[in-house]
Amino acid sequence: DAASALMNTPHTLELRAWVKPETEGLSSVEEVSTGVVHILADMIAKDSDTLTYIKTLCERNCVTIQSSVSKSASNKKEQGKSDQGCKKPGDEQNKNKDLDKFHLYFDFTCNIQRIQSHQTLAINRGESLKILTVKVNIPDRVKSDFTLWCINNRWRPKTFAKEELRAIIRSAVEDSYKRLIVPFLTRSYRTKLTSAAEKESIAMFVRNLRQRLLVCPVRGCVIMGVDPGYRHGCKLAILSPTSQILHTDVVYLHNSGQQHREAEKLRHLLIRYGCSKVVIGNGTACRETEAFFSDLISRRFFHPLDVSYFITNEAGASIYSVSPEAVKEMPDLDPNLRSAVSIGRRVQDPLAELVKIDPKHIGIGTYQHDVSAGALKAALDGVVQECVSFVGVDINICSETLMRHVAGLNAGRAQSITEWREKNGPFINREQLKLVKGMGPKSFQQCAGFIRINPQTLNSIRSTSQPEPSVPEKPVAKKGKGKVGASIPSSLNPLDQTCIHPESYHVAQRFVTLVGGSVDQIGDARLRQCVENKVKTSCVDELARAVDTTPETLQLIIDGLTQPPGFDIRQNFGQADFKRGIVSMSDLQVGAVLTGRVDNTTLFGSFVDIGVGRAGLIHKSNITLDKLPVSQRRRSLALGPGERVEVRVLNVDLQRGRIGLDLIRVLQ
Repeated sequence: DAASALMNTPHTLELRAWVKPETEGLSSVEEVSTGVVHILADMIAKDSDTLTYIKTLCERNCVTIQSSVSKSASNKKEQGKSDQGCKKPGDEQNKNKDLDKFHLYFDFTCNIQRIQSHQTLAINRGESLKILTVKVNIPDRVKSDFTLWCINNRWRPKTFAKEELRAIIRSAVEDSYKRLIVPFLTRSYRTKLTSAAEKESIAMFVRNLRQRLLVCPVRGCVIMGVDPGYRHGCKLAILSPTSQILHTDVVYLHNSGQQHREAEKLRHLLIRYGCSKVVIGNGTACRETEAFFSDLISRRFFHPLDVSYFITNEAGASIYSVSPEAVKEMPDLDPNLRSAVSIGRRVQDPLAELVKIDPKHIGIGTYQHDVSAGALKAALDGVVQECVSFVGVDINICSETLMRHVAGLNAGRAQSITEWREKNGPFINREQLKLVKGMGPKSFQQCAGFIRINPQTLNSIRSTSQPEPSVPEKPVAKKGKGKVGASIPSSLNPLDQTCIHPESYHVAQRFVTLVGGSVDQIGDARLRQCVENKVKTSCVDELARAVDTTPETLQLIIDGLTQPPGFDIRQNFGQADFKRGIVSMSDLQVGAVLTGRVDNTTLFGSFVDIGVGRAGLIHKSNITLDKLPVSQRRRSLALGPGERVEVRVLNVDLQRGRIGLDLIRVLQ
């Protein structure tokens, strides 16, 4: 065709010869020339050598990304000013809030190599909301160098070409650059930046979720969960130490005519159930509800109880309250009361309660709703399973939802375990899991080490229930396989309460004999002392050879034998800080040193709850290596939700509700 002829044999090309008066697009020399320009431009934009060269040029020069306020957003802002007083103030405030969130990006320019991940995601969100206009700026020098290279090198005709033909090549290069290559580079840069930002955002979300799930549970006490509200009242749920619902109610604390009567009702409930711990959700009316409780506590209204309260993140509670899982678990409760139950249980056992909620709705991370849903789900499912398996589950009391996240189990097997438990009573030992429908050797091998049979739980169930149905000694033969499983014991195995895997039981028994103890002594201080004495006098490698195993396996066995009954690894993590008094944001002074708990970590810093109703921000520039414990000096230098920190107030902006903090140290 004409374009190929122009590049290969320009001396033979006559544009007039390609003119076809009856054909659209070829009816004149000008139309033929335009067609050749477009074909050449397309060839240039698809040529790999050309694209490699333009990318190299861009790397040598300063390519920037620029955002500015869009025309539509600017018009709305101007219109809002002119219409002030005509519309409802609430509507106008909400619109201005949306615009104010992006004010940093109304005139923003940054080198493509230096832009931060949170800035990329903020710009993307502003653009999707039609508040920002975004473009990638490539320096003019790149265009001039690229044009010269194309004309004089890559796209230079092989033989002599007339001036009019050289002009066509020049036009094709310029057209290709402007119409095809620049948009391609813009898409490429935006995609690369977004991909990197999403990966970092997901990694941050995973870190936050892991720490939120591993917060130490508050055990052994009755708790009142409070879902605050104004017109519809504050929903209450009183929970037993084992998270059973003892009582639910609604109190109207913010109705001036009923406050004394409702306070008496609260006092009666707390004293009746011996409840001294109150957990308040951080949603609507939280601050007013906190002030109400703080006032009553300061007046010793609940005497003789020493009542304290804790503010917890209630994100996702309302979504969970209307979910199929919540309806199945609490069929007779109003959804609002289910929220109060969820709020209380989040402090009693954060892991067991939060696994019921889609991690995206737990209220941690940054821009998680803007990243790839598939990549986020895969990462979050992985960390939930990791946390559940890391902590382990008491198979006789854990929920079906929690079981689904144990390695080796899924929704079907979790349901089968629940059905077996309802039909046959509690599991006496791990081996009985083999009797469950769908539990093959591989599944058992994967899940057994993460499942606990707690003797205290068994005793508790036996004391409150009817005699259990007899458990079959052998499982039913599996259809199509012609096999019958080995005999399953129905007696308690003390090793089942530890983290030791059944595959290592024979090694554990040899080791217990070696230290002069007995398996029946597991959980007893005497056996722990025997094990500790043996480890002090002999190295683990030597002991491993004596019992014919690896040092790693033996160390796991030692850990399992020396942990006290009912050991929970989360005891080493931060626990909820209950308080009795309230502090206002207006009371804060610059330079004041406070303690707080990290509420959320983002790509630009960490938000810390310092008990004033508004989280303060420690910018990432103030989180330095020397301020972190040695164990936390990781590449990310990130704090995680639940960590207790000592901070200094840098600035307080009452009008915008912002508090700037400096990290002093992480409290152990």
